[in-house]
Amino acid sequence: MDKSKKQPGRKRNGKQVSFDFKLYLINKINNGRISVNYAAKKHNVSRSTIQYWMKKLSNYEAKVNHVNKDQEIKKLKDRIEALEFIKDFQQDIIIEFENVTGQELSKKYLPEHIANEIQRKKKKLTK
Repeated sequence: MDKSKKQPGRKRNGKQVSFDFKLYLINKINNGRISVNYAAKKHNVSRSTIQYWMKKLSNYEAKVNHVNKDQEIKKLKDRIEALEFIKDFQQDIIIEFENVTGQELSKKYLPEHIANEIQRKKKKLTK
């Protein structure tokens, strides 16, 4: 046997797929839209290859979707502030409606703790 002849390395039988396609396919599998078996058959890729992609790219997705705790807390505080503003605005509209119509519909149709909050706010406005 002639050892000077260079032996070929492992041949690649598979086709190359883009990084975006891998992420797209893994996202569909993780969201439950398709199964690994269906994806393997449809795209002519082995299940083990797809599972390998999932293992390797799970860290990538975690890094992309990672949000700093301080950023998340700030985002949630901003959301709470916006919702509080909306709640106050809605309560002001209910108070104005009750003043115009003379009916106290908040006691009749809203939960007790919200109706009580509206009544307290109404008393503050009349002072």
